[in-house]
Amino acid sequence: MKRLSDILYGVPLKDLIGNPNLAIETLTMDSRKVRPFSLFFAHEGFTTDGHLFISDAISNGAAAVVCSKLPEQLEKNVTWIWVENTRSSMALIAKNFFDNPSEKIKLIGVTGTNGKTTTTTLLYNLFSALGFKCGLISTVRIVINGRSIPTTHTTPDLLRINELLAQMVAEECTHAFMEVSSIGVHQGRIDGLRFEGGIFTNITHDHLDYHGTFLNYLNCKKSFFDQLDPESFALTNLDDPNGEVMLQNTRARCSGYSLHGKGKYTTKIKEMDFEGMLMEINHNDVWVKLTGEFNAYNILAVFGAASELDIEKSKILTVLSSLESVEGRFNVVPGHSGSCAIIDYAHTPDALKNIIDSIRHVMKNKGRLIVVIGCGGNRDKEKRPLMGKLAAASGMAIFTSDNPRFEDPKQIIEDMKKGLTDEESSRVITILDRREAIKTAAAMLQPSDVLLIAGKGHEDYQEIQGTKIPFNDKKEVAEALKFKSIK
Repeated sequence: MKRLSDILYGVPLKDLIGNPNLAIETLTMDSRKVRPFSLFFAHEGFTTDGHLFISDAISNGAAAVVCSKLPEQLEKNVTWIWVENTRSSMALIAKNFFDNPSEKIKLIGVTGTNGKTTTTTLLYNLFSALGFKCGLISTVRIVINGRSIPTTHTTPDLLRINELLAQMVAEECTHAFMEVSSIGVHQGRIDGLRFEGGIFTNITHDHLDYHGTFLNYLNCKKSFFDQLDPESFALTNLDDPNGEVMLQNTRARCSGYSLHGKGKYTTKIKEMDFEGMLMEINHNDVWVKLTGEFNAYNILAVFGAASELDIEKSKILTVLSSLESVEGRFNVVPGHSGSCAIIDYAHTPDALKNIIDSIRHVMKNKGRLIVVIGCGGNRDKEKRPLMGKLAAASGMAIFTSDNPRFEDPKQIIEDMKKGLTDEESSRVITILDRREAIKTAAAMLQPSDVLLIAGKGHEDYQEIQGTKIPFNDKKEVAEALKFKSIK
């Protein structure tokens, strides 16, 4: 519990009407979560305006309200904090309330279209294995020193992030690894946070339904690096065409990683199969349990970041060799007679191409590749035909439902089929029911065939008409392969 005047330190005020010595117990932007002694932020979001919910917040017991527009009638039992910008004020108030936790922990942010979850999770696992107490904020899960917490967004809101970091500090964590999404950056979810370092993985076609243009998307990613201070590090993928763009205006010390001999951190893939790969990292051989060129980039980013954090090279390589793949990322489910299924979260054209290329590389022209894939509803429609063409061109494909949300899954699949040649169309089967699509694909497997089930990865639900229905690709295919192996 903090005194209101203390948590308003440094906040530019247009006016304060009421009692500055109030005791504040919680901060929230959600009027439904308000309780007595809460400070409510009337935040002007991108879909709703928090000012519309001030009366609800007061009804639920809000002690104070931060707003940029004062209501005509002011409730006398409430303290009103009138500011120019609620978002920037919230960043300062959150820092004050939670005792500026990002200054007390080494916070590493990872941004990019693909690879964020794998890179942050591997960093968390590596540093935990080295004996550090760590925190993780990722798409898959939030972890504080080994304790998991449910997650709903790639980047939680600003208040939640500060709260989580404060919990990590209280539990004596020294490092925290966080996914930084472009939408999270644009919506101010990382405002006011101090990062020890930032990592750029890559940037490809995604989220254009939100950002409008690729340039807007690119600049949003770049703004994360623009905010880093001179004591931080900025680590970028130099093989990405926009890798160096990320560093153009940063004040942080810069370094890069590459599979093609550029930069401070380099690697070559010497051997690769479905069980892992032999990599030469900065002239040191190491076998890792992840596979695929895209994972080589993730591994190298982890090596580079750990090196920038002053971890001894031999220790990094030793732990890297023991790390397992991340849930929902290139998870292999054995089949029969050399066949297998691979579960992966690939839901962008670039991610899908990378995983198909990696599978093809390992298969060495033995067996067939069957791809089960859909596209999410109420999301970027421009990538649907690109995803459909990649899947159809790879071999055999089954187009199915993948979180249709409030859209008609039939229309989503029609969008995926746009631009297919007659030959590509002949290799596509449509099965709307995802469970039946997986069963059908599993039944089609012959010796040495590979089944790729893409798009959902770690997710344990299907989102249909506002309802999340339990569903797990890995469990479904494991059951289907088990049944097939008995026959």
